[in-house]
Amino acid sequence: MATPILTRTVYARTNTLIKTANSQTAGWTCHHCRRLTTSLPDPAPVTLSTEEITRSRRYCMDMLRKFDTPSSLLLPYIPASSRDAYIALRAFNIELARTADTTSTPTIGAMRLQFQRDAVIKALAGRPPKQPIAILLAKAAEDIERKTEGRQKWSKNWFTRIIGTREKYLSNPPYPSLASLESYAENTYSTLLYLTLQALPMSSLTADHIASHIGKATGIAAVLRGLPLLAFPGPANSHSNQGQFAGDVRATRQGAVLLPLDVMAESGVREEDVLRNGSEAQGLRDAVFVVATRANDHLITARQMLAQVRAGKEADHEYEYRDEEEHMYPPTTKSSSKAESQAQEVERALGVFMPAVSTQLWLDRLEKADFDVFHQKLRVTDWRLPFKGFWAWQRRKI
Repeated sequence: MATPILTRTVYARTNTLIKTANSQTAGWTCHHCRRLTTSLPDPAPVTLSTEEITRSRRYCMDMLRKFDTPSSLLLPYIPASSRDAYIALRAFNIELARTADTTSTPTIGAMRLQFQRDAVIKALAGRPPKQPIAILLAKAAEDIERKTEGRQKWSKNWFTRIIGTREKYLSNPPYPSLASLESYAENTYSTLLYLTLQALPMSSLTADHIASHIGKATGIAAVLRGLPLLAFPGPANSHSNQGQFAGDVRATRQGAVLLPLDVMAESGVREEDVLRNGSEAQGLRDAVFVVATRANDHLITARQMLAQVRAGKEADHEYEYRDEEEHMYPPTTKSSSKAESQAQEVERALGVFMPAVSTQLWLDRLEKADFDVFHQKLRVTDWRLPFKGFWAWQRRKI
């Protein structure tokens, strides 16, 4: 009978000690536990050499010239202090957009996008991997913080939103509706313009609103421009060694028609008809007309807003994304010499709005081709863009 008494006595004493310790030293842990649970400090930002930055800038600029000629031609309209950010963002967008074309399966594509996600997070923290786009992004992020004395930074959420949206559409799923296509354009091309505005640097709800419409128009036009490439994709990478992975069914190599399903239904378009007959498919041009009209409407709205702001008027409609956290800017002090009016903000942001010019040129050529999205002339950059861009800049119009 002695053992139970001893056990209860030891338990009681132990329990008393625990209660006393909890009441007197709440949150106390032994020094061994502290050593294990103490978080390590974040690594210090790395110092990028001039040679690294120069090589990265050249690499990104070559990507623009090869894969996004309009963006390279519109570079001169971006302030010199923000051009590295512009180049890095456009190269980043190209790298994401080409993921489906340069990988054999959606699984491998998702892995590539995860690498881009990790690279961006590290770049924004000042510790980019040895990759040209990440290095130039890190340099641009540092420039923004220096110009604003640390008051403004690139939004990590906007970067991850672009990557997440690209990942969602990696296997080319259809857009259920025209509204879902607009949402895709907002989360990719419009968000890219928001990041470009941040790089000026600028925190303006009015500029964001105009950029939203221009980005939607540009994104919708990009989907239309890519329709022939997705309907009749080229052969898979024959040198790839990725075919051994499970799920390699070449889903992204089989034709897909990425027009909104509601528009296809209304126009009587059948996917198999498009894959068989191309531009001669019944109702295809009508469907393309509906989608292109929505893109053109966004450009018209952006121009109207620009004119209203310059005239000192408020926009005739509310910005639907104004309540998102990234668009909630602290109020400026009117007495501050650095405070800008809305008209001054949009004038300073005009270079960021210039993609409206190249998008309008392409839509005009699509109309001239009777909305035959397969027309060969729509696959090349309009030779008039440098002149149209300069003329628009001189007239301060988009």
